Amino acid sequence: MSTRRRVLDAAVELLGTQGLRALTHARVDQAAGVPKGSTSNYFRTRSALLTGAVEWIAEQDRGAVEGPASLPADVDAFVAQLAGGVEMITGAFRTRTIARYVLFLEGTHDDDVRRPLLAGRAQFQTVVEAAMAHLGAPDPAVAATAVMSVCEGLNIHRITVDPEAEVLAPIEAVVRAFVPAAGPKSSSR
Repeated sequence: MSTRRRVLDAAVELLGTQGLRALTHARVDQAAGVPKGSTSNYFRTRSALLTGAVEWIAEQDRGAVEGPASLPADVDAFVAQLAGGVEMITGAFRTRTIARYVLFLEGTHDDDVRRPLLAGRAQFQTVVEAAMAHLGAPDPAVAATAVMSVCEGLNIHRITVDPEAEVLAPIEAVVRAFVPAAGPKSSSR
């Protein structure tokens, strides 16, 4: 693993476990197990380090949804996919998810931090919107916003209140609320 990647992984780990104040060059060097001053070789200022961490998270998130997304076969498949995603990012990727939320809060007053995070979110919105259109939602954009809001709420709930909170039933309820009983539209490909 490259030194730069170790530095970025350590920065995200610090953000996700200790918060924004923990993000210093010296602490990242220590957490990454790299020689003192290595972090500042890649990121000269704290602002550059913060931007690097944001871009790193966005890159990791894009990797999770890049490529041609296959449309769900039916509501059950889509609900299972979304529920699995919530469980994964609040389980195995919990620290990265916390770091992302720390950065979203920081981004409320720093557009350089917010911009790449919103770009990643927009990409996911497009995928969910396409799935909801395929499933027959009359207004896929509104449906996607509702579905994503429930998933994001579940993420925060599982991270802050109840790590074992049920995810399938709430996601299924919101998806089914926007999908006619007839099921997915036939593909014209």
